[in-house]
Amino acid sequence: MTQIHYSIEAPVPVDKVILHHIAMPLVEVLTTSFGGDTNQDAMRAAVLVELHMGGKIGWGECVAAWTPGYSYETITTATHVLESFFIPALVGKTKLDGLNQFRGHPMAKTAIETAFWAAVAENRGVPLGNLLTDQPRKTRAVVGVSIGIQKSIDATLGVIDKRVKEGYKRIKLKIKPGWDIEMLTAVRKAFPDILLMADANSAYSLDDVGLFKQMDKLNLLMIEQPLGHDDIYQHSKLQPQLSTPICLDESIRNTDDVRLAKETDAGRIINLKPARVGGITESLELHKFCYESGIPLWIGGMLETGIGRAANLAIASLPGVTLPSDLSATDRYYNPDITNEVFTLNKEDSTIDVVTALGLGVTMNMDRLAQFKENYEKIVAVSA
Repeated sequence: MTQIHYSIEAPVPVDKVILHHIAMPLVEVLTTSFGGDTNQDAMRAAVLVELHMGGKIGWGECVAAWTPGYSYETITTATHVLESFFIPALVGKTKLDGLNQFRGHPMAKTAIETAFWAAVAENRGVPLGNLLTDQPRKTRAVVGVSIGIQKSIDATLGVIDKRVKEGYKRIKLKIKPGWDIEMLTAVRKAFPDILLMADANSAYSLDDVGLFKQMDKLNLLMIEQPLGHDDIYQHSKLQPQLSTPICLDESIRNTDDVRLAKETDAGRIINLKPARVGGITESLELHKFCYESGIPLWIGGMLETGIGRAANLAIASLPGVTLPSDLSATDRYYNPDITNEVFTLNKEDSTIDVVTALGLGVTMNMDRLAQFKENYEKIVAVSA
């Protein structure tokens, strides 16, 4: 069993925290069952946290979106919570304990917590991943790619062919009612050997059990979050009727949710998104439970910039992350990214190298930061 560190103390107090609001153009819009079809979706918004500690800087990323789609959090709510509560509770402190008095807002909490961990790593002169465990970590994280809802089945097959040729060995397809079994059947016929999974983003109900039983015939790796975004009970009624494992995503807000899912057989795979559970500390607790319980686990993505991607890769380097993670190469999302460093896919084994540089392991491109902040201001001005 690997030794996990659940608490972290800085060698010096936090000096100050600065927020940066950015909007970055996506290489392509990721259309899901609940969104991705507006002009605003073509620009990925984020709040970047710049945390100063003892002459070192740690960066974190809040992935809350423009609107409350995947999560109730938005750019506006995250900014308010960070400015009014989280930052005042952390400045002058050497521990994260002050954040425990506040409930909810996991994406905002993840941003400031990640920046804190990264700054501690900088001050200690070690990579962020070294703070997560004493044991050897993976040097490469196995990854897959997520493909949004396309205009046609032929278009979907074309995108999959492109991604497979790039080296991705696990393909995740977004589905929704009316865009599911026919499309998946065509994909499986065209690509009989790929690792294939379907992500519903909570678009279905128990009335659709017949549809999911049809999916059992397609040799899917998993069906991700088919039912309600906050549901575990209904999933526990669906999973026993299927041979295909259900993977829970939106339903998992903390480690206790995983315990409940395990006890009720609501899902047999867990998608761990640090931003969804509130940051590195809870992610480590959740990882530990899955690792000790033998629950398959992978790290999900939220269209992170290089800041969030570097932090997620550090977690993906832990033992117990047993399935391909949604941490695709930089050029899948951004060109250019906001960091000077980019992440590339190792075609031979569908992996991305884990960062080994000190701290978070990536550096901010200040010119791009200024440009993306200007993008954000323009969008806000137009929508005002």
